[in-house]
Amino acid sequence: MRTIFVLFDSLVRAALQCYGGASIATPSFGRFAERAVTFDTHFVGSLPCMPARRDLHTGRINFLHRSWGPLEPFDRCFSELLQAAGVYTHLVSDHYHYWEDGGATYHNRYSSWEFIRGQEWDRWKAMVQPPLDRFRERYHALQQPRSKTDGRLQAMVNREFMREEEDFCCPRTFAAGFEFLDTNRGADGWLLHLECFDPHEPFHSPARFRECYPTGYKGPILDWPRYQRAAESPEEVAELRANYAALVAMCDEYFGRLLDYLDRHGMWKDTAVILTTDHGFLLAEHDWWGKNRMPFFNEIAHIPLVVYHPAFAARAGERRKALTQTADLMPTLLELFGVRAPEGVEGHSLLPLLEQDRSVREAALYGMFGAGTNITDGRYTYFRYPEDMTRQQLYEYTLMPMHLKSLFRLDELREATLSPPFGFTQGTPVLKVPARRNVKDQPVGHVGQGGGYEDTTTVLYDLRSDPDQLRPFRDPAIEARLLQLMAGLMQRNEAPAEAFVRLGLAPP
Repeated sequence: MRTIFVLFDSLVRAALQCYGGASIATPSFGRFAERAVTFDTHFVGSLPCMPARRDLHTGRINFLHRSWGPLEPFDRCFSELLQAAGVYTHLVSDHYHYWEDGGATYHNRYSSWEFIRGQEWDRWKAMVQPPLDRFRERYHALQQPRSKTDGRLQAMVNREFMREEEDFCCPRTFAAGFEFLDTNRGADGWLLHLECFDPHEPFHSPARFRECYPTGYKGPILDWPRYQRAAESPEEVAELRANYAALVAMCDEYFGRLLDYLDRHGMWKDTAVILTTDHGFLLAEHDWWGKNRMPFFNEIAHIPLVVYHPAFAARAGERRKALTQTADLMPTLLELFGVRAPEGVEGHSLLPLLEQDRSVREAALYGMFGAGTNITDGRYTYFRYPEDMTRQQLYEYTLMPMHLKSLFRLDELREATLSPPFGFTQGTPVLKVPARRNVKDQPVGHVGQGGGYEDTTTVLYDLRSDPDQLRPFRDPAIEARLLQLMAGLMQRNEAPAEAFVRLGLAPP
């Protein structure tokens, strides 16, 4: 068996024609869906980027115990488990968070890896005296750096070195993937993890893609929204959305080149292919941009998943309604190679669903550390928040005290205590560290609600009558049932007592 696992970042489900999208040309994603099985009720688990990848690697949600952070010493990781079984694993990625402190342990779990530099504020190109006046003139005020340490300046520098299409990260990432395939397609027993940071912001793509989505906007470059309330003019909103569309179209074309490669070399008969993303993105829907500071509406939480397996080629074009989520990918990747998932994995292998649709869970829990705790049963989505977001108690449980771009500070670690083991820590006690707080004693960073508390109100949505989640409501009977399911899933995942208390639930 050979497997190609393709992971894009911030690929909005509704942008794809195979999921009903109509405004962006995505023929390659559609072509793949015609050959594979498409999952219609696939959800995130932990958010955002690296927490999602920890779910993917371990088969467990982690946002109940930890904010953004590395794989832990006690984590059972799919790529290491495959290597132990004799499978070669290779990572190709331009997702630069892998080489920051908070992601530094993921790539080391593969047999080999290749990084493509230059995305977003990756500290790639050195420019001691950048042309600040030219940058101020060239870029919209919305994406100007707000301080000397704002990574948007580094992003402007990086873009100075992306002049031709082949200089962009997505083409370079796929080129590295093709190099791996050229060398190894004749071998058996390997997994290629091909991961593109696109279509994550900034929405920067070659001109030939952007020209397909014209707008009436006449101002400076505007392709990088901030995670905040949408306050832009209609022309600016259209421009940002058009730049996202162009980037999705580029992702689609390069994914199509992968499909062409598999056609050309006859690889469909013995190669599985999985296509998905870590989360979606709000493009001014619900009056929000981004994915952290707002409730996790379905534009963020309901994500695409399309799976091809040569043994189920007869199921081409079929769709599945089963409720699935990111943690299911870990046991799926293991089973592709006949490896049994270890004890403690909460995800479910999706291979049986390729043969026939069936239920694997009654509900799925998802969210971000310190934000709302959310649940869906496929019919309803329920966002549960503390009554007072500013007064909740939050602790990080870790043996790897690393934030997104830094180590834990010494003043944080001075407050740490040693917590008894959880079942998933394999008998190992862990540090219990109070979450970072600002001068107002509010959780900050990739905790709290990503920096704000707007729209942090417990609400319920009926996806059958209100698929766009525009009409929140409350219903005691429905909420009681979902709260019971939520408490059960939290207990199953060994959520700490304070995770229950903050939501008004009784600890087990």
